[in-house]
Amino acid sequence: MMKNPFLEEYDTPFGVPPFGEIELEHYLPAFERGMEAQRAEVSAIVENPDSPTFSNTVEALERSGALLDRVSSVFQPLLSADTNPEMQALASVLAPKLSEHRDDISLNATLFGRVKSVYDNRETLDLSVEENTLLEETYKSFARNGAELSRERQAELRKINEELSVLSLKFGENVLGETNAFELFLDRKEDLAGLPEAVVITAREEAQKSGRDGGWLFTLHHPSLIPFLQYSRRRELRKRMFKAYVNRGDNGNERDNKTNVSRMASLRVRRAKLLGYATHADYVLEKSMAKTPANVLGLLDRLWTPALRRAKDEASEMQAMIEGEGHDYVLEPWDWWYYAEKLKKEKYELDEEALRPYFELERMRSGLFSVAGKLFGLGFEQRSDIPVYHTEAEVFEVTEAGGKTLGLLYMDLFPRASKRAGAWMTSFRKQSGAKSGAVLPLISVVCNFTKPVGDAPALLSFEEVNTLYHEFGHALHGLLSECEYKSLSGTAVPRDFVELPSQILENWASAPEVLGEIARHYKTDKPIPEEMLRKMDEASKFNQGFATVEYLAASYLDMAWHTLEDDAPRDVAEFEKRTLDGIGLMPQIISRYRSTYFSHIFYGGYSSGYYSYIWAELLDADAFGRFKETGLFNAETAESFRKNILEKGGTEDPMTLYRRFRGCDPEIGPLLERRGLD
Repeated sequence: MMKNPFLEEYDTPFGVPPFGEIELEHYLPAFERGMEAQRAEVSAIVENPDSPTFSNTVEALERSGALLDRVSSVFQPLLSADTNPEMQALASVLAPKLSEHRDDISLNATLFGRVKSVYDNRETLDLSVEENTLLEETYKSFARNGAELSRERQAELRKINEELSVLSLKFGENVLGETNAFELFLDRKEDLAGLPEAVVITAREEAQKSGRDGGWLFTLHHPSLIPFLQYSRRRELRKRMFKAYVNRGDNGNERDNKTNVSRMASLRVRRAKLLGYATHADYVLEKSMAKTPANVLGLLDRLWTPALRRAKDEASEMQAMIEGEGHDYVLEPWDWWYYAEKLKKEKYELDEEALRPYFELERMRSGLFSVAGKLFGLGFEQRSDIPVYHTEAEVFEVTEAGGKTLGLLYMDLFPRASKRAGAWMTSFRKQSGAKSGAVLPLISVVCNFTKPVGDAPALLSFEEVNTLYHEFGHALHGLLSECEYKSLSGTAVPRDFVELPSQILENWASAPEVLGEIARHYKTDKPIPEEMLRKMDEASKFNQGFATVEYLAASYLDMAWHTLEDDAPRDVAEFEKRTLDGIGLMPQIISRYRSTYFSHIFYGGYSSGYYSYIWAELLDADAFGRFKETGLFNAETAESFRKNILEKGGTEDPMTLYRRFRGCDPEIGPLLERRGLD
């Protein structure tokens, strides 16, 4: 038989996956063996003649599926970070198999009976807080996944789950395909008017890589798209780029996502009804901090009116600038980035491109590691002897004072055709065994940052610096986890709580004390001027009407799709227009995500949860108040955040954890003040 690395112990440092030995043909046999092994483990639980106990039922179920998790924890991250058509085809084959396997477990009546027996007797058991949470979550998982349905309804649920799993994969493949398919090739130098030199050089290099000399190539990847929208003086070209971006999945071709969106929304309604919920959002939010759609919409409504008012004021300023330049056109969405950049420069004498030389990637990363060291006593040592899945990925051993290894951090930071857009944190192995035997986490941060240009190193925009800190905050949640059970460890928390560790860390990215120390010109090594830091602080609330409105619009769109109460097919364009017109979205701004490329909710795990970022920002703005009160690097405050938030994972109710750190409930005032909406 073919040697399969998944089926043997990894002979690698820290037992990391031996990426260089893993071939495409290894996945399917390993998945099949993994499912077979877990079926046997579940059968042993079901057939156990002893009375159900926490140990022989709930804990045994938690420990099952190790091989399946082993292969899935490699395949799924790489499907997003380094995919290819063969992997995508295999994912389509695996999706229904894995859906059926999960349903075989969650719909096993005898297994549920044993879990329910333990749950019904929980008051008599001497369980720890984490054990009790595992019991509750296990029982609720069975109930929420149809264990109490009739056989006929379970069969219907299986079909829905299987179809949803396939549709979600197809949606993600289409978005990646649409993103990679568009290219703007320019062969006239005058069409480069306004673009920064670094952007032009990058476009020249991209053209040469594609085999086209004598021109410049621009794509829909953010390091190419955003500077083009910010600086290009060619309005028609800005429009072309913008339209290509916002019409992804909506072009009537083989990658069109409209049918997928409508079908997924319908299936989610049917599933919610089967499980006894009014809507998909009710089903999802039951496990969130928000609890109900009404609470989510209440927060969005509280922010919408002041944000829209602020955005309209911003639009008026830009329209005045357009007219002041002698133009007779009306501000359009493809103009916003361009005039916002011009207005910022005029108001604050602050140019985003002038900041880049101070935000060299390696220095920003070293500074980030320094922040983590000051806050939590962590050290980061790059390792060249550990296998990686791509030549652009790097690995760091993460230790704390005394040299104890906490885990490994993979970082993969530049765009490529095999990687989906955006930025995210994932894991090749989750932390577990805090009491029974430590299993070290293998955490990965994946981004799409501006690549090195010519002889210059990678120079980031400040938005990219923020993104680096954000995803690293997620990474800390995974690395500093101190849980026994992997299903509760690290980021296994409600969606509207998981963004707290990531978003609070962004505060250090913009702190003058941090930037003044780490931001230095990559050529001269001179620190960023204090005047520039002052201007950055003054401009921190600039364009926040736009930023808040486009984000909230996407959150409303998410909720609209998932508060549907019937499963009738929808005309996606008409539904989207009615939803956004209904909230009064101004024509100069579109939703941050349109339905056909809204991967958070149709490919990722954020359906009914895109609001989570603003919910968590409410928590973050309030929680950071404690650091402002005690000191940015106050050891006691940092230790409290680590012990009460980062280490706990999902072992306790998130509001309980928050109150334990903050000492009180969160208030909305700091959020409104931060965004200039008070």
